[in-house]
Amino acid sequence: MTTTATAAPAAATTPAAPCPLPGGLQALEDEAVHILREVAGQFERPVLLFSGGKDSALVLHLMRKAFLPEALPFPLLHIDTGHNFPEVLSFRDLAARAAGARLLVARVQDSIDSGRVRERPDGLRNTLQSTTLLDALSHHRFDAVIGGARRDEDRARAKERVFSLRDEFGQWNPRRQRPELWHLYNGRHQPGEHVRVFPLSNWTELNVWRYIAHERIALPSLYLAHTRRVVRRADMWLAEYPHLTLRAGERYEERTVHYRTVGDVTCTGAVESTADDYARIVTEVATSRTTERGATRADDRISQAAMEDRKREGYF
Repeated sequence: MTTTATAAPAAATTPAAPCPLPGGLQALEDEAVHILREVAGQFERPVLLFSGGKDSALVLHLMRKAFLPEALPFPLLHIDTGHNFPEVLSFRDLAARAAGARLLVARVQDSIDSGRVRERPDGLRNTLQSTTLLDALSHHRFDAVIGGARRDEDRARAKERVFSLRDEFGQWNPRRQRPELWHLYNGRHQPGEHVRVFPLSNWTELNVWRYIAHERIALPSLYLAHTRRVVRRADMWLAEYPHLTLRAGERYEERTVHYRTVGDVTCTGAVESTADDYARIVTEVATSRTTERGATRADDRISQAAMEDRKREGYF
């Protein structure tokens, strides 16, 4: 596990746009800012889980709005599978520097080398992240972990509250969910437990893109249409990558694609698209009938309960 200390040029994240947000987005922003301030008030050692993807970039932007002109009160934590898109890693470092945030990196490869987890025969590492995450939380004694997960992404995530209690093993029990009437959030927990916090719970993918477009939030370049060598597998376009082994009959070809979500290169698919700016992506998402995870994440297609099973093990 390594720590990257950062100090920031003012470039990657943009301040608030000059024109007011549309009503629906303003209400979502106000709710998220309130949640982040509740975290600062109720917990001693919070952290933002930061992948460099669009949702975590949005939460980082909201954190700056919530606490400016003060420095960010939480560090950033990235669980590095070792199979990340280079564009995302570059953006991760730039965004952390621009925000003046301390960036912590916990690596799945370190968990493999220490014998904490075993490499899977298929090479996928998304399911191995839970152990690395829980070890990092224990090492740094974080008591609240902020993430960009949304209820519209998956049925399992739709069950979670904004403040989601995890036991001393990092496990999630739907029966221990607490009521959150009138936007009152209960962060109480026993020693060894922690709370996962989801300020974007009530956002949709379309809300996210409309807000990103309005606020001009910088993102990794692969979210915009570009030409890439890809292979067709399970109705997805997977990028050429050293850890992706071609199967019989498969071949790489060049396509114009973009990504709706980012993760492990070996299981995160692209979609064919010419959407090369945020406005076009908003239009594209508005007509889509599937969530980004359902459309482009192979690890979530294993079974209908795949996400819930992983969340019970400590996955975000």
